[in-house]
Amino acid sequence: MVAVASSAGGLAALLRLLEGLGPALPVPLLIVQHLDPRHRTLLDEILRRRTGSAVKLAEDGERAEPGIVYVAPPDRHLLVRSGGTLELSQSERVHFLRPAADLLFASLADVYGDRAIACVLTGTGQDGADGVDAVKARGGVVIAQDPGTAEFGGMPEAAVGTGVVDFVLPLDDIAAVIRGLVEIKRH
Repeated sequence: MVAVASSAGGLAALLRLLEGLGPALPVPLLIVQHLDPRHRTLLDEILRRRTGSAVKLAEDGERAEPGIVYVAPPDRHLLVRSGGTLELSQSERVHFLRPAADLLFASLADVYGDRAIACVLTGTGQDGADGVDAVKARGGVVIAQDPGTAEFGGMPEAAVGTGVVDFVLPLDDIAAVIRGLVEIKRH
């Protein structure tokens, strides 16, 4: 399973990543994008229309299916449970955020271990840094957008600062690496 985190500058980065991955990724892809909790989001619709990928807002209790992109709804943490079941939670904010990448990545690490792939894209703050530690500790792979190429370098910089990131890449190189890792980890 692949989980991606982004914040400021995230829409453009997610569009480019999904375009690079194409519509037929053979595993589920989960996205935490920091969104304004006071408004309904159109992120899933925009990503679906612009990329041709199957994108939807995650629903509590649904099982994550290959080839589908799940977006955390505003003001809900997105977590992965046993068997790839998705959970939405309104538990405490993490670093003032809900949804928080740290919680998604930690749950992904717990369930998928060395089959987890976590990716941190553009954004401000440090969300994702604790989570990438959890993914790496369980044998998963961690990717960060090169902070120098990110519209906002804070989140990828914090991830890189943990010392556990396997790949630090320009945005346009990330999709190919994810596809390659998915193929390796599936076999």
